[in-house]
Amino acid sequence: MLNKLCTLLYFLLLCTSVASADNLSFDKHLSMLDSMVAASPEIVAAYEKNIKDLKGLLANAADDKSKYVYCYQLYERYKAFVNDSAIYYLQQCIGILEQMGDRQQADLCRARLAFQCSSTGMFYEAIDILQQIDKSHLSKEGLIAYYKAYRHVYGELGFYTRLPNLQQHYYAKSGEYEKLLFATAPADNDVVLQYQEVDALNEERLDEALHYNDQRMKAAPKGSHQYAIVSFYRYLDFRRANRNDSAAYWLLESAISDVKNAVMDQGSMWELANFLQSEGNIKQSYRYISFASDCANRFGTRVRNWQIAPILSTIDKNYQAQSRQSNRQLRWLLGGISALTLLVLASLLFVTRQRKQLAVAHNQLNQSNQELSKVNMQLFDSNEQLSELNKQLSTLNVHLTESNRVKEEYVGRFLQLCSLYIDKMDTMRKTVNKKIKSHDYEELYNMTRSQELKDKELEELYESFDSAFLHLFPNFVDDFNALLRPEERIVQTGKERLNTGIRIFALIRLGIDDSSKIAEFLHYSVNTIYNYRARIKNGAISDRENFERHVKEIGMPK
Repeated sequence: MLNKLCTLLYFLLLCTSVASADNLSFDKHLSMLDSMVAASPEIVAAYEKNIKDLKGLLANAADDKSKYVYCYQLYERYKAFVNDSAIYYLQQCIGILEQMGDRQQADLCRARLAFQCSSTGMFYEAIDILQQIDKSHLSKEGLIAYYKAYRHVYGELGFYTRLPNLQQHYYAKSGEYEKLLFATAPADNDVVLQYQEVDALNEERLDEALHYNDQRMKAAPKGSHQYAIVSFYRYLDFRRANRNDSAAYWLLESAISDVKNAVMDQGSMWELANFLQSEGNIKQSYRYISFASDCANRFGTRVRNWQIAPILSTIDKNYQAQSRQSNRQLRWLLGGISALTLLVLASLLFVTRQRKQLAVAHNQLNQSNQELSKVNMQLFDSNEQLSELNKQLSTLNVHLTESNRVKEEYVGRFLQLCSLYIDKMDTMRKTVNKKIKSHDYEELYNMTRSQELKDKELEELYESFDSAFLHLFPNFVDDFNALLRPEERIVQTGKERLNTGIRIFALIRLGIDDSSKIAEFLHYSVNTIYNYRARIKNGAISDRENFERHVKEIGMPK
């Protein structure tokens, strides 16, 4: 229990320390709302304990005045928490006040009861209650509540009716009571400012609407239920003005304050779910609309369920469709990884076999060369032609040995890279498996759609090639530049790396002179490789036709 209270206190403190809209990002705000939603069970439990304590005080109340005070406090607690309980305790307040002979205060509570009913879809019940009130006996506070209730119920009837004549009648009645309210209540009354803000918003007087909201915001303590309501209206103002960043900020402020205060009669949470769905964030919108639906069911009103049902249905369909798409992509990804694994294993077996055959051929060639050297020494004095042939064969043998050395170096490098890629694929397989188990499809999708992994692996491949090549031919760049005119020589930016032009001729030095194969290795087009080769050969000191032959002779024994 202590740990839960500490967690609750942490999130409440976190919420009260929210920075201004100028320096707090949407993602950070959204993360804060996620934290508050996760802490909601503890928040609701603390709220219910407070209600339980009030009920205990009510049960032990000694007189009607104390009972009224506790019943009214319970109504305030239940007003946005459980509708039926709020109505019950308001009715208890009316009964107690009638017993006390305080008809004026009882009628004030009736006006509040009518507003509670109209706010939750019980429109005709609200009108019946209001018709029981004799407004001539109401106090100024009672008149404000009375006109507010009438203005609200007729406004709601006008909004929900589909009959044009009735709609016009209801809106006219709502307007009449609004004028009476404005004439009765002080100009700085929040109800007056709220209706003035709504009227200005509906008439597209957006600067004026924000002006009224600014006044309301000054009187709303940050993080309170009233602050959540004013923030929601501020969201509506900014959305109408197409200032989406500011609108999203205030919608999140409203939702966070609602969750913090255990409000079950929410408008901001399902509106946020709808907003996130329009932005393509199906996963979070589904989580928020589910939370809003649970809250509406707990509050127990038809109106919120009517409002939430279409959004919940749409988000649920989109969420299911996205899940199916993610599963299909995952199956394709797993199939591709499996095929790549088999390909690497087959390549490894092929390279191992070729290496063994190369070693056998090398041994046979060495034996043949040794025998040929013996014969050549025996015939050296008598056969000048055979001596020359022996020299040529010796040179050929040196070239072949050099070629074997190069091949052995690159075979070793290739096997090392194969082993490294097998380890990386196994790591990816484990990561994919882990993401699948945790249903973290969005992160898996983001991880696999990026080209960063491919680019990094290509960079490592070229770095390994450059390192191996310069290890075999440390003076290649200098010897290569010696074949070019001074103004055409290539300047390297790093001693351990080759640029694209030199890398192309490094492959030619290794015997890969087919432009299509070079293009495939370097991930360029064939035309690009042709252009590189032609441009560099045009800068040769000697005739360009023999330039590539001279490059192939770089590093060969003289």
